[in-house]
Amino acid sequence: MFTIFFDLGMAAIMFIVGILFCKSNGKAAGCLSGYHMKTAREREKHDEQQMCRDYGKRMMMMAAPFLAGAAIDVWFSGIGCMVAWGIWAVMFILLLIERAKRER
Repeated sequence: MFTIFFDLGMAAIMFIVGILFCKSNGKAAGCLSGYHMKTAREREKHDEQQMCRDYGKRMMMMAAPFLAGAAIDVWFSGIGCMVAWGIWAVMFILLLIERAKRER
């Protein structure tokens, strides 16, 4: 039962943070790791509003594995949580790879 609520809580957190990033009009760009350390000249190269929308959408998509994990946990307790974290880790690694390519 705990894993169901844990998965739903993680999904809610990811979804809410994603919505806040989308609605921030670029103000949440400073929360992205490494971005706040760039010089003003480097920051001018980026569209902060679009970047926040992209990251917000990605975060909202990262809520989906936890919703699926909660559904799986109804029948197989604990398995859904492990599957959700595994899928989330893959999505996170893919995000890091895409970000590294984008910043070149």
